[in-house]
Amino acid sequence: MELRSSGVGSPAVGRGMDGDSRDGGGGGKDAGSEDYENLPTSASVSTHMTAGAMAGILEHSVMYPVDSVKTRMQSLNPDPKAQYTSIYGALRKIMRTEGFWRPLRGLNVMVMGAGPAHAMYFACYENMKRTLNDVFNHQGNSHLANGIAGSMATLLHDAVMNPAEVVKQRMQMYNSQHRSALSCVRTVWRTEGLGAFYRSYTTQLTMNIPFQSIHFITYEFLQEQVNPHRGYNPQSHIISGGLAGALAAAATTPLDVCKTLLNTQENMALSLANVSGRLSGMANAFRTVYQLNGLAGYFKGIQARVIYQMPSTAISWSVYEFFKYILTKHQLDSRTPF
Repeated sequence: MELRSSGVGSPAVGRGMDGDSRDGGGGGKDAGSEDYENLPTSASVSTHMTAGAMAGILEHSVMYPVDSVKTRMQSLNPDPKAQYTSIYGALRKIMRTEGFWRPLRGLNVMVMGAGPAHAMYFACYENMKRTLNDVFNHQGNSHLANGIAGSMATLLHDAVMNPAEVVKQRMQMYNSQHRSALSCVRTVWRTEGLGAFYRSYTTQLTMNIPFQSIHFITYEFLQEQVNPHRGYNPQSHIISGGLAGALAAAATTPLDVCKTLLNTQENMALSLANVSGRLSGMANAFRTVYQLNGLAGYFKGIQARVIYQMPSTAISWSVYEFFKYILTKHQLDSRTPF
């Protein structure tokens, strides 16, 4: 997905929900920020899972057409009818030549995967972050603790999302033989076996772990600048999340290109590279990309990836923090006697 929970930052005076540090420096706070900081120090697991699921579903649903374009623009040997120079031009061409709803093909399987994947991710991250922070840094948040928590959460997230990514990307490709997610699953299972759904798993992890490191560091640095009190501030979550996602996406584009090749097993590209059978392994994917397109091949679709990821992470952060705030506040209010 590349999106994740808040709470990384420098030590502060106040403590907020989920054990996140809040800067107690000078300056006024609005009522919403104060309410956010006065919430319980530990939101429930169900709150993290619900907020995470909503964030994942909305993020992938809203940005799915751009994701479809990104997948096609990363093709190493695209069909002449599927060569694009811009995201807008690609969307217009796809809808005009293949049907209005074509950019949304595969959305259902992505939604089915994004909900549980993001629910487990946020729940794992929040709880591990809190536990590890107690071990590493009793006075505040530890970047090491948050990095380890994010990496562990990524293992769960990608274990669920990788099969959905395989099906989704095969349905997104130009002239795809798959008309439904179920038929795609059946075909892949029958012709390539269960391993096909996890052929790019190690590449996905190799991409997402550095992605999350860059994402967290950038997001928390920006939060310290624009939201030092660490209160519920939608504008700061949107700005920080968007910029952090864009930077992380650009830096990890080469890995994303390799992941797309492993997921789609692009027939024409493999034939040109004299690859017999199925391509497997990140090292083989890297060699194949370079063989076909040189260094430039590693950055195919970078514009679409950044344009996709920037609003995606902005949506994810803002939706997650909103639902976490609302659900925890509701739980607190329901316990308050009249």
